Amino acid sequence: MDKTVLAMIENLKEKTGHSLEEWKVVISKVGLSKHGEIVKFLKEQHQVTHGYAAEIALKVLGSDADSTANTDDLIVEQYKGKEHLKAYYDKLIAEIQKFDGDFEIAPKKTYVSLKRKKQFIVLNPASKTRFEIGFNLKGVEPKGKLEPEKPNGICSHKINLSDINDIDKEVIDWIRMAFENAG
Repeated sequence: MDKTVLAMIENLKEKTGHSLEEWKVVISKVGLSKHGEIVKFLKEQHQVTHGYAAEIALKVLGSDADSTANTDDLIVEQYKGKEHLKAYYDKLIAEIQKFDGDFEIAPKKTYVSLKRKKQFIVLNPASKTRFEIGFNLKGVEPKGKLEPEKPNGICSHKINLSDINDIDKEVIDWIRMAFENAG
């Protein structure tokens, strides 16, 4: 389980007044079955912050990455029909492992989040022909291959790759910057 999520679950009773098991009972009694409904209910009726409400909803519904599959299965599923893009992922992970410092690989259903103290990049087989790297580089001026991402998203920038040879020194340098900023 992701360290951040684990810490949230461990602190749930202190921060929200109920343990995860207690929240499951509360939500079951009101009969909510959709993520958005549960989040709204927790925020409005119990003053739970958005982050905790979203995590509780994921756990109650069993729709989070930890509940649905192991990490290898999640990665395999991401590349179904896009198997040729798995080489991009493998090459990027190999390059990042050469950096000085630890990081966590946290697969989700549709992408893989890489984290240090905070998330620094997202690796995403975005389509059958495009691999996308999302960056947490707030305040950095986009240039070269680095493009701005939609405002207020998890990622501030992105680089789109359509050929494995697009993974060059520039791409690795941007990843290294995000890596160092997150450490």
